[in-house]
Amino acid sequence: MWVMRTDERITLAMAELLRRQGYAATGVNQLARAADAPTGSIYHHFKGGKREVAEAALRSTGAAYIRLLPLLLDPYEDLVEGIEAAFAAAGEDMRGTGWANMCPVGTVTGEVADVEPRLREVAGEVMAGWIEEGTRYLAGRGLSEPGARSAMYALLAALEGAFILARGLRSVEPFAAAGRSVAAYVAALGDRAAEPGGAIIR
Repeated sequence: MWVMRTDERITLAMAELLRRQGYAATGVNQLARAADAPTGSIYHHFKGGKREVAEAALRSTGAAYIRLLPLLLDPYEDLVEGIEAAFAAAGEDMRGTGWANMCPVGTVTGEVADVEPRLREVAGEVMAGWIEEGTRYLAGRGLSEPGARSAMYALLAALEGAFILARGLRSVEPFAAAGRSVAAYVAALGDRAAEPGGAIIR
């Protein structure tokens, strides 16, 4: 039977705490309780303490989140339809968690970018990775490389904004509106790609 290592439990617990309450509100003792680990084990595995755990959590959640892109969109032959459905699913997931299911990368970036420059750098690396991997995926679905890159920026900006608005308003409407907007933008990019000599969006 597979058993999660202590450092993995600590990283996972930190990701969950960042998602729900941000970096400043998360203390080492609370993290230890959430990870079901002695406080000393945090410093054993992460010499830099809370900040180093947060870095690991941002990287691990960032890697997990970008893997959701093909999982959510591959079932749809029509990319535009898939994007709208993915935003709707994100909204329902957030509602199902009592409006707590924020993106930890976006949450930390907005919270501590000016006071924790190392965390801002890590978050920036994660976001840059999202853009690169997402661009490759969308290009594989028929968009031009510049169009795919632009679409990925639009998708991420709309999604992160929808998280904030939905949490404040306690409504899935921001996700629905954002999904429609991004889907329309991608459809327009697809129309351009489908012009003579262009690829077919799928």
